[in-house]
Amino acid sequence: MKRILAAVALSFVALAGAPSAHADQVAYLVNVTVRPGYNFPNADAALGYGYSVCDRVGAKTGYAQLVDEVKRDFNTVDYYQGAYLINQAVNELCPAQIWQLRQSAAGYTLPA
Repeated sequence: MKRILAAVALSFVALAGAPSAHADQVAYLVNVTVRPGYNFPNADAALGYGYSVCDRVGAKTGYAQLVDEVKRDFNTVDYYQGAYLINQAVNELCPAQIWQLRQSAAGYTLPA
């Protein structure tokens, strides 16, 4: 846990001098590195994964498939673990795709 907090702190320091356009990256990093379960090795890996989610949303991957892919990538059966990461990636890294994500999630219900 100390390593994660140290990595987050270093990420803040590294990004503090960045232009304000990167503030969304900081929010994403905080939200996905503090929450347990993702275990990204570093900020670059977390950002790379987040942008891959954005790419999949942009390619019109269906919401159900996207959640299943994220769950598989993180070896979890927890829907909320997958949905949270998708939500954070789209909201913070590619907000222009929020509408596309909402459209693909319309009518989605949790599997029984």
